[in-house]
Amino acid sequence: MTQAAPKGLALIRMGLGNRKTGVMLAFGFAAGLPYTLLLGTLNAWLGEAKINLATIGLLSWIGLVYAFKFLWSPLVDRMRLPLLDRFGRRRSWLLLCQAALAATFLALSATDPAIGIGWFALVAVIGAFAAATQDVVIDAWRIDVADDRATLGILSSIYQLGYRTAALVGGALALVLAARISWPMVYAIMGGVMAAMLIVTLLAPDTPRPAAIDPAHPVAGPSHRDKRTGLAIVGLCWTWAIVTIAAFMTRALTVAPGATPPSVGDFTRLTGPWIVVATVVVPALVAAWLNGRGAAGEGARSPGWVEHGHRALILPLSELVGRLRWGIVVVLGLILSYRLCDSIWGPFAYPFYLEELRYTNDEVAFASKIFGVGMTIIGVSLGGVLFATLGRMPTLLIGAMVAAASNLLYADLAAGAPVIDAVAGATGLLGLGVDARMVRLMVAISGENIAGGLAGAAFVAYLSSIASKEHSAVQYALLSSLTLLVGSLGRAGLGEAVEQMGYAPVFRFTAALGLVAIGFVLLEWVRWRREVARYGLAPEAAR
Repeated sequence: MTQAAPKGLALIRMGLGNRKTGVMLAFGFAAGLPYTLLLGTLNAWLGEAKINLATIGLLSWIGLVYAFKFLWSPLVDRMRLPLLDRFGRRRSWLLLCQAALAATFLALSATDPAIGIGWFALVAVIGAFAAATQDVVIDAWRIDVADDRATLGILSSIYQLGYRTAALVGGALALVLAARISWPMVYAIMGGVMAAMLIVTLLAPDTPRPAAIDPAHPVAGPSHRDKRTGLAIVGLCWTWAIVTIAAFMTRALTVAPGATPPSVGDFTRLTGPWIVVATVVVPALVAAWLNGRGAAGEGARSPGWVEHGHRALILPLSELVGRLRWGIVVVLGLILSYRLCDSIWGPFAYPFYLEELRYTNDEVAFASKIFGVGMTIIGVSLGGVLFATLGRMPTLLIGAMVAAASNLLYADLAAGAPVIDAVAGATGLLGLGVDARMVRLMVAISGENIAGGLAGAAFVAYLSSIASKEHSAVQYALLSSLTLLVGSLGRAGLGEAVEQMGYAPVFRFTAALGLVAIGFVLLEWVRWRREVARYGLAPEAAR
């Protein structure tokens, strides 16, 4: 008699006692620390060094590296690292990335941005490339090692928990330390913390590489000419995207004193959509075309570079499009819209708190960096429990709903907080001796961060379930990058809307955007159930 699979709390207890979940917690921390230090806390150091705001704003564009990490993600799946490959398929790349990040923080600690901003920026960009590559490897590792004990839902929630903990260490703790010791010393300490992650990586389990395919034997399906044509189209599109982004970042970071820097808003509005088309839409269409041609193709032998390029760049997309078929439209719609309502306004959070609502720096630091991170951890934990008890699709739907609703909290806060005050008064929060203004801010941040943590855990687990283990690095990197791309494209227009209408109407608009995500989740749930029925999977797989 077959033993029933554990569910609910039993599944959580079994998963949390697994070696893989402990490693996942550390890997989440390793992913979150460089992101926080390079794209957030670094700005505080630059401000203390009296670097002008224009330069600080331009340096924030190193975050584009994360948005386009899928462009070099095929290397993670295909390339064997000299000397390090003996440590394993994923561990070898993690060792390289983590060593590079430790060196980055140490190099930053030895550089004075006030007198060497060019070198400082170059080191930060190199660190961002290492951090984004580490993200690709960690995402692939999570998909590879998931099993019945350490499920994707549990691993995704644990990853988010480690990531948010790193945000607390790299944000609030770094700021506290910087008030007592120098910024270079803070980054030197963080370099030591990053180096300690190498020990965890050496102790982590790894998965074997798929059986090697002899390049002399072609991939069944498309002909040599079709493979070469598809590879040329995708290669040209991705090369154009890389060159365009690199050229913009170079211009932005080398502006002569007194000269006007290039407009970030113009770049995202005018060039951004074409980058999305070149890096996502065109390759997907090429993959669909090759799948169609494969039915009649003879699979002729191709030169080695064509076969290797086809397998590295095209096959992951072809597998995804071929497996999902027309469902790819629903999946892409869900991915593009799911985190949009709560991620698009991120750059305007501090201006909203400090300039619009007139909170002090200390009040915002406590509410968002310390209290807020705790609320996010609660949301991530709640996401893990819901995954184990309700399943993937119900949790994904709940995440979309609460993410949209949390924007209404901020709309109320921007309008004077009448609803928040009424709820706080009815629940006794106003009678706790805390200033009413802080209660309003903490209630809004609590709702947004709990919703963000829950939705984030649900989204990571969903993306992990869509990617195949054979092409996990490329597929997950591509899918996860879409949200960053769309969020970046919408932010310039959102800033103009705030100036014209104010914060409250804009927050109501972003909440309405969440309805689009809810609709796509419902469509995906229907598609998922049909897939389960078609292939005769267990009923739990449709949850």
